[in-house]
Amino acid sequence: MPIPTPFHPRTAALCETNDWRTWSGYMAPTSYQYAWEREYWAVRNSAGLLDVSPLFKYEIVGPEAARLLQRVMTRDMRTCKVGQVLYSPWCDENGDMIHDGNIVRVAADRFRVTTADPMLRWFEDCGYGMDVQVRDISTEMAALALQGPNARKVLQAATDTDWDTLRYFRHAPAQIDDVDIEVTRTGFTGDLGYELWLPSQHAVQIWDRLMAAGAPYGLLPMGLGVLDMLRVEAGLLLIEVDYISAHHAVIDAQKSSPLEAGLGWAVKWD
Repeated sequence: MPIPTPFHPRTAALCETNDWRTWSGYMAPTSYQYAWEREYWAVRNSAGLLDVSPLFKYEIVGPEAARLLQRVMTRDMRTCKVGQVLYSPWCDENGDMIHDGNIVRVAADRFRVTTADPMLRWFEDCGYGMDVQVRDISTEMAALALQGPNARKVLQAATDTDWDTLRYFRHAPAQIDDVDIEVTRTGFTGDLGYELWLPSQHAVQIWDRLMAAGAPYGLLPMGLGVLDMLRVEAGLLLIEVDYISAHHAVIDAQKSSPLEAGLGWAVKWD
């Protein structure tokens, strides 16, 4: 049976359609309103708020954390500076894609990787013998995607911080109502957007603050059905839809290299 995310007390109350999907074992709204077009146009014209807590989140820590990621990612992780986010595929020994995701360099020896599928065992196996620790922090950390042309105004109102200088694919700490959170200028919509990473126990408090701050800017909660449309328009890949993981493929013809998936730009050739 699907389990609720940390934001469920709010998302359930707002979900007029009672239309839910199972996402990595969690309950996620497909749409909040019967006129789901309002959610779509909110993201394109004002702002939308999406619960992305079901993403798997892994903390990779230690003196050889960068070495582990350099070993498994197709991007050159040596170029990833503290406060930077890199998108990268990762592949099996034959060069076929296993997954793709964002890697945040939180500190010199600490990274966070987000994935749609569980990857803990694979990261641990790849780091065997290295001075590195891989932790699954998925249940400890809730996450929200704040997307749309008014997203910056909403975030500035909620944090009393100027976000004009945070560049695309960058990371910064912040506070909302004295709760320490992390902000990345990332998203899955192709629009201006931010993703907020926060302690799960403060999820409802942060949701309420954002919705209150966003009311003057047309902020609406959005479901996964609208996200599907937005990410297709943006040309962003989704695992098991646009490519099959090499770990799940039944035959070789189902597998894809990063080049076949249109991600040749994300491969650092030796």
